[in-house]
Amino acid sequence: MDSQLAETIGSVDNAPTLAISHGNLTIDGYSRAAVQSYWRVAELKIGFDLGAQPWDHMALPRYFVSHTHLDHIAALPSYVARRRMMKMDRPTIYLPESAVSAVDSMLKAFSRLDRGRLPCELVPLAAHQEIELSRELVVTAIPMKHTVPSLGFIVWDRRRKLKPEYAELTGDQIRDIKLSGTDVTNEVRIPLIAYTGDTAPQGLDANPDVYRAKILITEMTFVAPEHRKEKIHKHGHMHLDDIVARREDFKNEIVICGHFSTRYNDSQIRRWVDKAIPDRLDGRLHLWI
Repeated sequence: MDSQLAETIGSVDNAPTLAISHGNLTIDGYSRAAVQSYWRVAELKIGFDLGAQPWDHMALPRYFVSHTHLDHIAALPSYVARRRMMKMDRPTIYLPESAVSAVDSMLKAFSRLDRGRLPCELVPLAAHQEIELSRELVVTAIPMKHTVPSLGFIVWDRRRKLKPEYAELTGDQIRDIKLSGTDVTNEVRIPLIAYTGDTAPQGLDANPDVYRAKILITEMTFVAPEHRKEKIHKHGHMHLDDIVARREDFKNEIVICGHFSTRYNDSQIRRWVDKAIPDRLDGRLHLWI
């Protein structure tokens, strides 16, 4: 990419973002129900959902799309087109397998309208499928509960560690065992980030690893006490009370809740959350407002 063009990537503010850093990871993006959802983990070079596309997020080479509601996918053509305009490599977009054909048709329609190519790789994902991004980084697609086929994602740090039974051996002894064809290591995985997209609480409960991830990004679409949880769950969303009921399940170091309904303003959200969870999960709960 031309160096002069590269300097302009961070100079355009076309979509709002909030950010939080934890350890060596930075989460930034924005999420509001029926408006737009998009997230970036810059250090891992991955993004989640494309409801809008901040100009500087264009540098990400891959996105994981949870589902095809417009507030999560509307900016996909813009993302692909901008990368082509900036002479970047074609991006990779992972999405539910049932959506690939329609998304491909959408991109072809935009290509005809724009009279320009939209080069990208669409990768269909099934629930529980794994994607190896590198030797250390693996992403698992997990089923969510929503009104259209939906996936969440867990990003794992994968390492190999010496098996305990060999811990007392010398380096030469371990070498000899390896040369004999015996594997002396075990794979150890640490869940770094879990992203649920839109989901009823069953999406979390059916995938308990999301509660162990260092950083959990999930939704809290409804917070008002009078909103009926049965109807909310039927439409594939969560209520503040669902978070309260699972307080002891959250082993995460950080819990980010967003995708709040446009029925509420920011002060209402804070007031209802602080009444129900005054300690904000011992300071671990962050509201994306």
